[in-house]
Parts: sequence; structure tokens; C-alpha cells
Amino acid sequence: MGSRVMTQQRQPMPERPADERVRDFDEVPIGYTAEMAVAEAQRCLQCKRPMCVEGCPVKVKIPQFVELIAQGRFSEAARKIKQTNAFPAICGRVCPQEGQCELTCVLGRRGEPVAIGRLERFAADWERAHDEVEAPAHPAPTGHSIGVVGSGPGGLACAADLAMWGHDVTVYELFHAPGGVLRYGIPRFRLPRAVLNAELDYLSKLGVTIRTNFVVGRTATIDELLQEHDAIFVATGAGLPRFLGIPGENLLGVYSANEFLTRVNLMRADRFPEYDTPVHCGDNVIVVGAGNVAMDAARTARRLGAENVTVVYRRTRGEMPARVEEIEHAEQEDVRMHFLLSPIELRGDDDGWARVAVCRRMELGEPDETGRRRPVPVEGSEFELPCDTVIVAVGSRAHPLVPDTTPDLDVSRRGYVAIDDSGATSKPGVFAGGDIVTGSATVIEAMGAGRRAAESIHRSLTGQEPPNGNGG
Repeated sequence: MGSRVMTQQRQPMPERPADERVRDFDEVPIGYTAEMAVAEAQRCLQCKRPMCVEGCPVKVKIPQFVELIAQGRFSEAARKIKQTNAFPAICGRVCPQEGQCELTCVLGRRGEPVAIGRLERFAADWERAHDEVEAPAHPAPTGHSIGVVGSGPGGLACAADLAMWGHDVTVYELFHAPGGVLRYGIPRFRLPRAVLNAELDYLSKLGVTIRTNFVVGRTATIDELLQEHDAIFVATGAGLPRFLGIPGENLLGVYSANEFLTRVNLMRADRFPEYDTPVHCGDNVIVVGAGNVAMDAARTARRLGAENVTVVYRRTRGEMPARVEEIEHAEQEDVRMHFLLSPIELRGDDDGWARVAVCRRMELGEPDETGRRRPVPVEGSEFELPCDTVIVAVGSRAHPLVPDTTPDLDVSRRGYVAIDDSGATSKPGVFAGGDIVTGSATVIEAMGAGRRAAESIHRSLTGQEPPNGNGG
């Protein structure tokens, strides 16, 4: 069997054709069949020292759940995942497994690693589709109350663990619906709302209360929440957009990717004409940046009817931070990539609408602090690209509302909340994690930070180690 496993090809993920999917916001990957999932799971070598678990920020019990799939015990596999990750249907879709758990898979040394993310998605979808989702029994209450600020992936992961360990947990969310970046930052074609809502429903079954339309720092401050709770976990993310700082960015038709995706996702522009949402998207769209958010914005623009969508990136394809799968999907959907190019000015018409992006060619110099070669301008190489919509997707930064309204909360020079190794901030009883601490990162990294903070909060309140895994 060993030789068969080593030579067996990885099961490809079925996907909808590009010419069909670009006309709607339905999900692109179709998902494994049961037969495909079993065949893929049987590739796993069941290593005695599973490096894949070391590569997972939330330490999912990967060999165990994969073996359950190989045996056809699909819903049991989903429950095994939920011992350490309450949201497998989300993570199976949006986590960059190729740079985490799959990167450390032994099979990847000679061929393709086990498709851990696809199997995670399959198990969660099977459990939900067959109405076999079971919330574990509620533990005895500890008598402790925790407030979680923000319902993005970090806050949700922290809330799930704390609830599983018997704490009373309330999540505070500023929008009218929970999910944070999972709801407003990721398009439906990557994360269907029915999947997100089902995962959030599981959180409610764990006993977590979610309060929406609650702006911490305005509705109530951290100090006021500390009068109601024994501890607070701040997971407000990094939702304040960065811009290029070039002339013309205040023209009409220029968005941050954050605003563009939020308008589409929360105001239901992805369901036009059922909902008539004010999102201008012209025929010639330029997206500046090359991360996953840039790919999401570019692919969303195509679905809103843009004829020509061009991604402009100042480095080369090899330096693109987006997932390979997202880049390939974008190119399949006729998104064009222009490399070694940087906008230096936007010019508008008499009515104030963006019409031209003046771009300068770049070349790669010495590596910068990220390890990537620094782009250097090529003098005299400027030229013009026509545009009527420009979407700036060059990262985000910490929103200052919570730090500015919380005395004694230390922040870094860039405004991120400072924590120690346990996740504790300088303010007693207040912990933090995710993008508000690290800057923009992945969904699963934020979840890992949430889990680590939950463990620290549990220890600080009870003086005991948390139960083994999410619910033991």
C-alpha cells in the first residue's frame, strides 16, 4: 500500500467553468464527492510524528480526521476537527493550507501533499448537508464572564473555546451582522453566506451571545465593559485601509478595496438587480496590489460587469502574496496582470471622475525587510492606462477607535495593540490578538491567536490549564 499511496495522484477539485461563474457570485469550487474524499484521504501516510499538525496555527488533529474520512465516517471527521477548530467549513475554503499544514506534509517532498483543506471542507459540508451537526454538551458554568470585541475569525475562535470551557461569553460586533472580515471582506464566490451563517449558528449552540450594532469605544468603552465582564479580548482587526499617497486618489471612482468589498458584501450589490446598491464599477477597472484582497476585488469587479480588469503590481508574479489558486482563478476569469508597474498619479475628467492612471515601470533591486526584492523606479518610463474605476488593495492598518478610548492600553508606533507572550495587554484583564496586534494576516492565524488568548484568559480566571482541545 505504501508504494500505491506515494504514486497516487492528488484528487483535483471540481470547479464551475469560468465563463459561467463570472456571471454570478455563486461558489466556484464544487467540492469533493464522497468517493473523491475517501480516495484523497487514503493517500495520507498517518505519520507517527505528523508535521502537518505543527504547520496548523490551531493544531487541528489532521491525521485523525483524515483517517475517519478514509473510513467513510464523515460526520465523525467533522467533529474531530471541531475539537480544535469550531469553523472547519470556513477554514477549508479560505485558509492558505499550501503555506501551512500542507507545506509540511511528508508527501509533498516527492509529489503533491494531501489536500487537507479540501478534506476539511468536505467533512464540514457533509455534516451540515446531512443535518448531523451536533453541539457538544454544555460544561458546568465557571461563573466567569468574558467580553469579546469583534466577531471576525480571532474573536470567534476565542469565544468558541471559552464557551466550551464553561465561561459566559458575549461577542460585540459593530456591524448589523456578525462575521467581521469573513462577511464583509470575502466575496460569496469564495465563502457562501449560508456556510458562514451555519458556522455562526454553531457558535450560538455553544452558548455564545452575539450583540450587533455595538461600537466599542462609542456604545461603550473597554473600561465600561470591564464592569460587566471579568476579562476582555480585543479582536477588532485591521480594517482601516491604506492608500498610495499619489495625486488624484480623491477622484470619483477610486475605492479602497475595503470599501469596495464591504459595499458589495454588506449592501448586497452581489444580488443586483434584486438589490440596487450604489456601487460604481466601470468598464475599465484597475486594481492596485497583488494579495488575496486584490484578487477578490478584481474578480468581484468582473462579476459586476467590468469588461477590462487589470491588476497592477510593482513586483513580479513570483512575489505575489496572493494564493496561487486565487491568481489562477482570476486569470481564468480574464483578469489581466501587469507586473513591475506602479501608479504615480490618477487623472480625472471635468466632472471629477478618474479616467487615466499614470504608471511608472519598475525593476527589482536588493531585498527589503520582507525578504522580497525592493522595486526600484525606472526613470522616464511613465505611460498612461485608461480607467474609470480604481481599487486600491495595498493593505490595511489598525483602526484607532479602541486604543484611543482605552487608557493604559499600550500600542506600537503604528497603532497596533501591544501584548506579551500570553496575549495580555498592558491593561489588567484585557487581552488582544489577530490583526489588531500583528497587522493584516490570514484567517487561520487570527484564529490561532484567538485560541491562545482563550487559554490565557482561562488560566488567569481559574488558575487551571484549559481542557485538552476545544471541548476536550
